[in-house]
Amino acid sequence: MSFRILGTGSALPARSVTNDDLSEFLDTSDEWIFPRTGIKSRRICTTESLDELSVEASRAALEAAGVTPDQLDLIICSTTSGDHLIPAEACAIAELLGASCPAFDVSAACAGFIFALDVADGYFARGRAERVLVVAAEKMSRLVDWEDRATCVLFGDGAAAAVLGAGGLNPLAMSLTTDPSVEILHVPGVGGTSPYDQTERPASVLAMEGRRVFKFGVSTICTSVTELAREAGVAVEDIDHFVFHQANERILSSAVARLGIDDAKVTRSLAETGNISSACVPLALDRLVRAGKITPGQLVALVGFGAGLDTGACLLRWE
Repeated sequence: MSFRILGTGSALPARSVTNDDLSEFLDTSDEWIFPRTGIKSRRICTTESLDELSVEASRAALEAAGVTPDQLDLIICSTTSGDHLIPAEACAIAELLGASCPAFDVSAACAGFIFALDVADGYFARGRAERVLVVAAEKMSRLVDWEDRATCVLFGDGAAAAVLGAGGLNPLAMSLTTDPSVEILHVPGVGGTSPYDQTERPASVLAMEGRRVFKFGVSTICTSVTELAREAGVAVEDIDHFVFHQANERILSSAVARLGIDDAKVTRSLAETGNISSACVPLALDRLVRAGKITPGQLVALVGFGAGLDTGACLLRWE
C-alpha cells in the first residue's frame, strides 16, 4: 500500500530578521551574507513557541486535507530543536490538536521530513494507518551561537506539515542514506548537573565545517536525483519540480549546474526564511501547492540532507 498527500500547511514566526538587523550586533553586513548564502532575511521566534508553530502548520494541513484531528491514526514530527526533550514534540502537537493517536518524533536533522515520510509509508504498507500527519518543526535560533557570524546568519525558525492518506501512487522512489560523520555538523547534548560526570561539557550550540557540508550537499543532491529517476524509470529532465533542502544558494546553484536541469524547476524559499533544517522541504512544498504551481500528474523530487550525514530523497507523482 502506498500513500498520497492530502494537504499541506506551514507556519513562520512573525519577526523577520534582516541581514542589516544582524549587522547591529555582529561584524557582518548584507553585502557579506547575501552573496555567500542567498539569504536576505530569516524568521526568528520571539513570543511564539515551537508547539504553537507546529500546531498552526498542522491545522492548515488538516484543513487543506479535509481531515479532522480525531481521524488521524498517527502523528510523526521531525525535529532536532523541540520545545521538549521529553515528551516528544509530536505528543505536544497531539495534545493541542485534540488528537488521540500514537505520536512520536524522528531525528534526522535536515533530512528528517523525508525520513518521516518513509516511516509513514511503512505504517501504510502494514495496514496500520489510513491517515498520518507528518510535521517538521525547528527552532534553530535556540541552537546557534549568536556570536558566530559564520553560522548564526544561516538559520531560521518555522514549521510545516503534510497529511498523508493510504493508497495512491506514491512514493515512486524513496532513498534514505547515512554517511556517518558526527563532527562535520553537530550540536552537543545537554550537559546536565550530575556531580559524577567528569566528561567535558561543551555548550549546546551548533558547530559546522562549512566547506565539507557544501561538498556533501552538492554531491548528495546530484546522486539522489539521478538515483530517484533511475529507480522510477523516468528521465531527470522529465521531473517537473525539484524541492531541495534550503541550506545555501551556492549549493543549490552548483547542483543545478551539475545536473543540467532547468533552474526554473527548482523551488526556493531560502532568501526570506534561511535554513529551517527539516522544515525547509515541506515548507517549500506547501508554498508550491498554495501557489497552484503543482498540477496532477506532475513529478516532484524532494531531497533533504544534513547532519549525520543523512540524506532523504523521494520522488512523487502529484495526485
